[in-house]
Amino acid sequence: MPVVLALIAVALVWTRMAPPHHAPKPFTDLGVATPLNQPGGGVAPAEAYEVYSALYQTPMHEQLVFAEDSDTNIPQVNGSCLQPASSQEKEMTDAFVAANQQSHRWEHKFSIPQGYRLLPHAEIPGAQTCLLHRQGGGAQCADYQQVRYVRFLGAPGFNHAHTRALVSVIKSCAPGNCGGGGIFAVEKTEGAWQRSPVSDFTRDCSWMY
Repeated sequence: MPVVLALIAVALVWTRMAPPHHAPKPFTDLGVATPLNQPGGGVAPAEAYEVYSALYQTPMHEQLVFAEDSDTNIPQVNGSCLQPASSQEKEMTDAFVAANQQSHRWEHKFSIPQGYRLLPHAEIPGAQTCLLHRQGGGAQCADYQQVRYVRFLGAPGFNHAHTRALVSVIKSCAPGNCGGGGIFAVEKTEGAWQRSPVSDFTRDCSWMY
């Protein structure tokens, strides 16, 4: 009996001394805490056209179609796929989130050699139906024979010097069915915008449907 009592006493002391167990803190639902793409953002910022135009200077074997309204998504990988490691990357992340809280309207101000189309919001479902069922669709799908994706562009988030930015492109041929997307960093080098080398900052921000 004394042995049993001693063991109980030790157990009670250990219980009191052991550090409390904390359950992992759940990640905040960004869609609730910081909803993106809300209406009312007005026209897209002028500087954004220069950034995206630079990314589409090389001709593609498809007709470029951009959604008229900006749209983006931040995948919740470990809370957020964006993992800033420096004050400048944190600055770009905050600017990107702020820029995309509201959806902006793109105008015909891109400088893209092969040309492009802007698709109003009301026409996107019909276009995606044609892209998904490429072999059918009849006459109403004739305008989309050379189109592979509708591209949704996010508003860039710049650093304070406007020499680096986060941008977003979502390529969709049907909502949640086929396509892909990503957020990536770009930088201005010798007066021209180009993609930055891949780093942990945006490494987890690409996806495929």
